[in-house]
Amino acid sequence: MQWVNALSQLPSLEAALRQVVEEAKAKLQVAQLKSALTRQVQAVGSGSLPGLLTGYVPSQPLRPNLGILFVSAAFASEYIRVLPLLSELLEVDVLIGCSGGGIVGGGHEIEEGPALSLSLAVLPDVALHPFYLRGNQLPDLDAPPSAWIDLVGVLPQSKPHFLLLADGFSSRISELLQGLDFAYPGAVKVGGLASGGRGPRGNALFLLDARTPTPRRELYREGTVGLALSGNVVLDAVVAQGCRPIGDPLRVTEAEGNVILSLEGRPPLAVLQDLAERLSPSDQRLARQALFIGLLMDEFKSEPTSGDFLIRVILSIDPRVGAIAIGDRVRPGQTVQFHLRDAQTSAEDLRWALSRYCAERNLQQSYPAERSSQPKPDPCGALMFSCLGRGKGLYGTPNFDSQRFRELLGELPLGGFFCNGEIGPVGGSTFLHGYTSCFGIFRPAR
Repeated sequence: MQWVNALSQLPSLEAALRQVVEEAKAKLQVAQLKSALTRQVQAVGSGSLPGLLTGYVPSQPLRPNLGILFVSAAFASEYIRVLPLLSELLEVDVLIGCSGGGIVGGGHEIEEGPALSLSLAVLPDVALHPFYLRGNQLPDLDAPPSAWIDLVGVLPQSKPHFLLLADGFSSRISELLQGLDFAYPGAVKVGGLASGGRGPRGNALFLLDARTPTPRRELYREGTVGLALSGNVVLDAVVAQGCRPIGDPLRVTEAEGNVILSLEGRPPLAVLQDLAERLSPSDQRLARQALFIGLLMDEFKSEPTSGDFLIRVILSIDPRVGAIAIGDRVRPGQTVQFHLRDAQTSAEDLRWALSRYCAERNLQQSYPAERSSQPKPDPCGALMFSCLGRGKGLYGTPNFDSQRFRELLGELPLGGFFCNGEIGPVGGSTFLHGYTSCFGIFRPAR
């Protein structure tokens, strides 16, 4: 598996596409050459290396199986030209992409102005199934799994993982995620809501499938473009919600829909007021503008940590009865905890989430002795889906999340965009998030 990424900031769409295609193809050829040499060295032994290098003639570069393209809103008037122009420059089996209010690629996060990010991958023994879904196509949530399987067109037995790019105005994305979790419970699903548009039909979704006699080349303004990947591929997800807990976990004793009426037998507002009195002056100020609530996703966790909570916004507080309305449904008996978010907390949570992934994957390059005796294949490429509310506006410095990713995972090709909502799993279920950075990390299964 080879994976590369290229970024362009040229103001001309044609020139920008040409630049990312040429750079990505050159990087891909280098990656294929390195991979071929590594295999030959392993096959003949290092003692034969001089003769091996003398006689080695690189083959023609392999055609990329997958392309992922993110296009900044600076090209909004030219979205319709993207795929026709790209098809003249690049031969690729399948490509999906979308518009973004900010673009990630080449180690940079471009939050303003023209930008294109193109990731290309050669994926041996990986089956790719692109699909497009309109919001009004989705089955009812009480429909059987077979309804969702028929809609997507992929059997659960193939153990697929999903990349999802959706329009937030029309896709019914939360229902789609629930349906996909129902039909494909073991599948990882990551992605984001296209951004850059100012209203319905203002965003762009791209889908290209060149494997058919008549290539499919589509620009959509609504719905969801998705890709199911199965076979020799693993998709790992890292979700950094950027919050830290305050106070203690609390049991919901009365709730209706998304309204919490009682926590530990008391009005939620009274509980929150008592908590505020125990906070430091700085946290009290922060709570007035960046207070959230976390829903514990695994009630069997005796000592939950930050990553065990699904963070949701507090929509309103009713001072008459002390009730709190939040951005998700909640049920009696559920455990919740108040959280705060700021730049420092987001930075610490991002490092914690990525460090935990590295530890689980045994990727710490500074501790090679601690690697497993049977190492798993290392990641080859990644995608970053970050909230428009992060970036320089949150941290005061550019490229923050992508640089932290590079510090911990090395020079892994990373593409992505700034989203209107981020898709990723928490506690085994997939959710639409806000103020979050979700990473999809790709590696061979064997």
